Amino acid sequence: MKKNKNISPKTFSKIIGTCVLVLFLFFLFLSFEIYIPINPLSAERITYDLKKGKSVTSVSQDLEQLGLIRSSNFLKFYLAGSLKYANLKAGRYLLSPQMSAYQMTKKMVEGDTLKTKITILEGWNLNMVAQYLDSLNICKPDEFMQIGLEDWSQDFDFLREKPENINLEGYIFPDTYEFEISKDCRDVIGSALNNFSRKLTPELRSAIQQQNKSIFDIVVMASILEKEVRTFDDKKMVSGILWKRLSVNMPLQIDATVNYVTGKNTSAVSLEETQIDSLYNTYKYKGLPAGPISNPGLDSIMAAIYPTKNDYWYFLTDGKTIFSKTLEEHNIAKVKYLKNGE
Repeated sequence: MKKNKNISPKTFSKIIGTCVLVLFLFFLFLSFEIYIPINPLSAERITYDLKKGKSVTSVSQDLEQLGLIRSSNFLKFYLAGSLKYANLKAGRYLLSPQMSAYQMTKKMVEGDTLKTKITILEGWNLNMVAQYLDSLNICKPDEFMQIGLEDWSQDFDFLREKPENINLEGYIFPDTYEFEISKDCRDVIGSALNNFSRKLTPELRSAIQQQNKSIFDIVVMASILEKEVRTFDDKKMVSGILWKRLSVNMPLQIDATVNYVTGKNTSAVSLEETQIDSLYNTYKYKGLPAGPISNPGLDSIMAAIYPTKNDYWYFLTDGKTIFSKTLEEHNIAKVKYLKNGE
């Protein structure tokens, strides 16, 4: 007779028990590798640049070589098993041995990239913005200014009224922006133009159209108000004065437009400077200057669209704004409020 080769229940139980123990130990070890940081007390910070299209194998090996994980094999197994390997987003990440593999993976799946904040102030012109971005190592001034000369009107309809020879002065909306470290000045410009588009609501566009004005005219006026006047109420008053001057073909005679040409920042320009031959010189040429002289904030844009009607024709600023109805009153105010009567 042949011996019964069937496995006994006792032996089968032992095999099952061993398999369960092995699986338990494997998942225990996997959990250790994935959820326990390699060095919880580490203060080290490492910037990791995840390129688009990079494989999970390469990413896992990179993290192991950087000393951020213990084993690239376990990370690959985890990513494959959790179906997250296809969701890793390109970008620059701030990682640390203090973080677990799970935490690092979560960052890359969510696209929690290393970011920087930039703040463009109201009244800055393009040169100021360019110098600021250069100081943050985002891009060089020449590159920024060159991109500002490109035609963006296909992407932003509000630029279609802007003369082709005028750059993006006036349209880089002042605000605080958050960018990935890897972004460049083209991204900054695109974000600022998007912001401008959002701020210029359909209601504001309709109001401009009803006044038979162009968005470009409004931006030019707003850029003047931004440089000349401080408070919203005063901006609306000065807006009323300047639009009224334009309606009777009276020169605007705005110092800030001359300063834009000279690059100075003075409250009063010299007689010689008022003779500079530039289409931005509102002493020499009537009408609005050739283009915006700064990047205005929303208050200035609103003031340009909704001026306050008033009986004044003149104004000067010396901490506060002083309004005059006649040239004689204005000259008296200059002697009283401005240094040396300038």
